[in-house]
Amino acid sequence: MATGVTDVTDVTDADFETEVLGAELPVLVEFTADWCPPCRQMGPVLKALAAEEGERLKVVQLDVDSNPATTNAYKVLSMPTFMVFRGGEPVKAMVGARAKRKLLEELADVI
Repeated sequence: MATGVTDVTDVTDADFETEVLGAELPVLVEFTADWCPPCRQMGPVLKALAAEEGERLKVVQLDVDSNPATTNAYKVLSMPTFMVFRGGEPVKAMVGARAKRKLLEELADVI
């Protein structure tokens, strides 16, 4: 049984640097929006991913509408966009909803 954090945390412009850039683990950030149906589909997938990989990967969400500074800083144009940050740097970006199995495959080289 994993002892890591099993939930998806919401991050903001204000705490992005601390929560994501300063994290010890690699961090998967979902850039999301309330009006985006594929983003809502990803909710259960990300929750399951956080539960399974919580010791190796931190999973967070950033609402693009209420956090424009971070969204613009990483030139996020489509929702959902997933970015993996390691050591404070983005190391991978993926656009669009996907199944958990596919997401895990794509994350294999960065976690």
